Amino acid sequence: MKLVIQLLLWIVIIFLGYLVFNSVYEPIQFNKVKEKRYAKVIDRLKDIRAAQLAHQEITGSFEKDFDKLVRFIDTAEFTLTQRRDSTVMDEEYRKAFGVDKYKDVIVIDTLGTASVKDSLFKDTDRYKRMMNVPVEGVDAKFEMDAGTIVKNDNKIAVFEAKVAKNVILSDQDKDLINQENQVISVEGVNGAYIRVGSMEEVNTKGNWPKVYGSDE
Repeated sequence: MKLVIQLLLWIVIIFLGYLVFNSVYEPIQFNKVKEKRYAKVIDRLKDIRAAQLAHQEITGSFEKDFDKLVRFIDTAEFTLTQRRDSTVMDEEYRKAFGVDKYKDVIVIDTLGTASVKDSLFKDTDRYKRMMNVPVEGVDAKFEMDAGTIVKNDNKIAVFEAKVAKNVILSDQDKDLINQENQVISVEGVNGAYIRVGSMEEVNTKGNWPKVYGSDE
């Protein structure tokens, strides 16, 4: 009887040890997977932001359709300019007072154009895949929207691109995913989404911490 009790105690000890090990090991492995996937997702969101900012610079607005944004990158060109200080005659002053007067002005010279594709993506075509969430086994696209909001009686262009953490981590432990969705920390990605931009305020930043690179 004593031997049976000892065996049962050892079984209980081993089982409890297994539970304790898993309670430490699983979150460690989860964090490794999470950080690796988040880094890939954030790199792609940075590409989306770069493309959107180029679109706004040239057209004055952001684009909500990925196919149109890709076509824009394929065909659009930046205008290269140079700003320089100059001095010119103030004609209005001379007409009013009959006296010569010079004023300082800034002259913008057009130097030429440069391809958006070459400027942003050089020798790669990764922009053609920027709509896809870059996680193996996950067949999903980023959610993207664009439009305007009113700020001080002015319409201002805004955009947002995002993907849910549930999508990025779909094959991981559900309890750990739920905990991750509730993260509020300066060292983590807060909330249930990894996002860049906003449809509610003038903001083109990402919601990730500096450890993943610049958020703007």
